[in-house]
Amino acid sequence: MTRFLDLQALVQIIGPRFAEGAAERDQRDIFVAEHYDVLKEHKVFSALVPADLGGGGLRHSVMCAFLRQLAHYCPSTALALSMHQHLVAAAVYNHRNGRPGKKLLERVAADETALISTGANDWMESNGAVERADGGFRVSARKPFGSGSPKGGVLVTSAPFEDANEGWQVLHFAIPFAAPGISLADDWKTLGMRATGSHTIILDNVFVPDDAVALRRPRGRFHPAWNVILTVAMPLIMSVYAGVAEAAAVIGKEQAKKRQGDPTVPYLLGELTNRLTTVQLAMDDMVRLANDLDFAMNLEVANAVLVRKTIVAEHVLATVEKALEAAGGAGFYRKAGLERLLRDAHGAQFHPLSGKRQHRFSGRIALGLDPIADAA
Repeated sequence: MTRFLDLQALVQIIGPRFAEGAAERDQRDIFVAEHYDVLKEHKVFSALVPADLGGGGLRHSVMCAFLRQLAHYCPSTALALSMHQHLVAAAVYNHRNGRPGKKLLERVAADETALISTGANDWMESNGAVERADGGFRVSARKPFGSGSPKGGVLVTSAPFEDANEGWQVLHFAIPFAAPGISLADDWKTLGMRATGSHTIILDNVFVPDDAVALRRPRGRFHPAWNVILTVAMPLIMSVYAGVAEAAAVIGKEQAKKRQGDPTVPYLLGELTNRLTTVQLAMDDMVRLANDLDFAMNLEVANAVLVRKTIVAEHVLATVEKALEAAGGAGFYRKAGLERLLRDAHGAQFHPLSGKRQHRFSGRIALGLDPIADAA
């Protein structure tokens, strides 16, 4: 076996294994810990890291395709993995463009470190209490939605700090999960994506050294760094939900074929095809816009990605619902698999930006305003 196995070949090998026990993990909220071990064995966590830094040098678009296909087998594994990969992708973009990122990438390449993000919930304001300390800061906070946290190696998060001279800022930093004061709330009991291990991460007076702070930005204001984060992250994350929609469509079609005597079936399958095609077209265009991490760091690109994110999210849910309708009564049974996929699909709406927030964001840009807030 080569060190970096072709991911399209790899998913065909590990996918069926990952699908085993999915219903039980869903019912019992069991994190996919063993899947992380397999992915690390195949160097998937470092696959996006440039080859000259010890990684696989994989293209962003290839990782999107891998996550999309992996979601056919285990959406929770794919989604948790996407959260790590979007942090790696952002670091790759920054490193290529002369900003901090190399240190984090080398850490991932060295030992397949799993990166855990809390950025979606923090957004512009962030949360927590920060105090200045000798050589750094002391941070206390509760950070929800830490996907993959039971296997976390490094936490990438943020917290607000009131600087005596510059006012309220948000500090972005990366710290090891082994740092004193970090623990998990074990509270991931949810509607869908139940095996992602997205527990609330608790920081209790955690020391963050000055050199761990990668970015300071004004609190409550849009920062150019989000143009990078949104553009690299959304195609990876939403690829998972596109895979959920595709998997649901397969089940819906198979079940519909068993009731061809129903005159509504052709109409339902036609509607299903249209909804899924909308997902695929918008999804493919998101990947195109990210352009294998060769894009302009501007609002135009980030806004275009967010518009397509909303389209994908809305039509993923519509696709799975139509698949259930096409399947008929058989689809209502949990053993068919559609019920779980429908619950998982609902997660798409909670990734930034949610539909109404995206509408406001894009509308303000159209008016020539800051996408988040008016100037003070």
